[in-house]
Amino acid sequence: MGGRPATREERLIAVGLWALAFIAFLLVERAVGFVRDEGIYFTAAESYAGWFRRLFTQPMTALKDAAIVGAWDVNHEHPALMKELFGLSHLLFHQTLGWLRPATAFRLPALAMAALVPALTFLLGSAVFGRAAGLFAALSFLLVPRHLFNAELACFDMPVAAMWLLVVYTFWRAMESRRWGLVCGVAFGLAICTKHNALFLPFVLVPFALWRAWQESKAVPAARDGAWRFVGLFAAVTVLYLLLFVALGPAGFQRKFILLSPHTLLFVGLAVGTFWVLRELYRVHEPTARALLPVATMAVLGPILFYLHWPYLWHHPVERVAWYLTFHARHDHYAWFYLGDLMRSPPFPLGYVVMKTALTVPTSLFVPMVLGWLTVVGRALLSLPPRTREWVRRPSITELLVGVNAVASIAIISHPRVPHFGGVKHWLPSMPFLGILAGMAVVSGCAALVEQLRARRPTLPFAAVAVPVFALLMAPALLGLVRVWPYGTAFYSELAGGVPGAASLGMQRQFWSSHVTGVLPWINEHAKPHARVYLHEVTGYSFQHYQDNGMLRRDLQAAWSPSDADIVAYQYHQEFREHELNVWQAFGTRTPATGLYLDETPQIVVYQRP
Repeated sequence: MGGRPATREERLIAVGLWALAFIAFLLVERAVGFVRDEGIYFTAAESYAGWFRRLFTQPMTALKDAAIVGAWDVNHEHPALMKELFGLSHLLFHQTLGWLRPATAFRLPALAMAALVPALTFLLGSAVFGRAAGLFAALSFLLVPRHLFNAELACFDMPVAAMWLLVVYTFWRAMESRRWGLVCGVAFGLAICTKHNALFLPFVLVPFALWRAWQESKAVPAARDGAWRFVGLFAAVTVLYLLLFVALGPAGFQRKFILLSPHTLLFVGLAVGTFWVLRELYRVHEPTARALLPVATMAVLGPILFYLHWPYLWHHPVERVAWYLTFHARHDHYAWFYLGDLMRSPPFPLGYVVMKTALTVPTSLFVPMVLGWLTVVGRALLSLPPRTREWVRRPSITELLVGVNAVASIAIISHPRVPHFGGVKHWLPSMPFLGILAGMAVVSGCAALVEQLRARRPTLPFAAVAVPVFALLMAPALLGLVRVWPYGTAFYSELAGGVPGAASLGMQRQFWSSHVTGVLPWINEHAKPHARVYLHEVTGYSFQHYQDNGMLRRDLQAAWSPSDADIVAYQYHQEFREHELNVWQAFGTRTPATGLYLDETPQIVVYQRP
């Protein structure tokens, strides 16, 4: 598990991929409608930016808890990093410079973060399986319609996928560089500042760090003793925290966790102790120390950065962090249509995430993903028994690192008690790693084909086979992307039978309310002056943002039910079928005026009062 540095050519390719992705995202962003979450994120971002302005003009007032709560209470169920960036980008590029429309200015940081995914995917993939595999993974990631759709949004799902990938990459590089061990801790801190998904990263990475330390210290007893001291220190602090929790109870533990308390002393002791143990370990055996350094930096720098980045925590950190964690541990369950069942509450189907991935990733890309992952797992299993060990090449620890991260977030969301909604966005962190494994499988197949063809043409270049194979596998994804764009949440793969096939299977046709952009031009043209418009599933925030961004006429008024509306745009959802019946009763007609249909499958149905 050696984290080799990227070559100069690989770094240039990665920068080019980032620029290509960012420009592509920016060019097509305007067509994407506002999802429900964006409305509140835009509002929160403006509020946070206002607080930053106040911080520079009235610092003493701005730092008081009342002022902080007044500005930061909006959407405090999520960390603030991305919303801070959204707000500052809007303040600079729209309000100050006037270069971008409001929505584009809000979305700009998310586009830049999403563009990191293909760049980092290439760097990791090329280091582990070669440049061709890394390039296939990077390019194919951009062609998955649901990936591209999520990349356009001022939300957290694609940014946290980028941060997850960054943490894994820095963790891998840290195995050969002390500097990257420190960077890994910073990256992890920024990841948990992005979204709560990243809190699972230590459970994925720490076993690899301990295994590497164990392997490195085999022949050095002093290093093995130092590694045990490191582990023992973490175990002791964990036990002491548990004893405090049991002795004080949940309320007392939270109330007494203040700046001057045993709780804080334990954290300071952990920070000082781990770095003292590592300093001694570096003197004895540097490879063992390097293996453990990312664990220390994630444990110490992560919480510090999380606290510092979020002013809402400054005056009451423990109480408010506890509320934040509890909110996500008890997250609401939203109704979701899956294979003909309307899922409203747990337990949810164990195979949901795998099935949903199979039906929403273009089949020509999904099959190599599965083959690549099964190849790594198969090699790992066959290398265990002595009888089969000689048949295969044992996968390296780095290959296993990629394989585990390819299924980590999928496994987390697959738990039957975890809310299942939002399409594929909640397990996006797995997709770059699956793409890398797909690249490995495709390149291995190309190499085998080249070897056969070189029996007749010895000078046949690898690219002569790889380029057409890459094009053949990516073409269906590109065609599917063009066919559904910008309605990304409606995309279904060839395995599902496309959009109509998914509807016949009883799958969720679309969600998040963004598809309404397909009927806004008709509404702008046909609505009477000052007409009342009910955009089903579209929040008041989004309604206002459509008007602010010139996508909906200013004179139109938002209605909140069909009964007092002149025009209704109904989002076709199985859980809302009664809403269309209400429209028929209120309007006295069952005939739509227009609608958005993808491959003749209803997505948005518009009714106009006679």
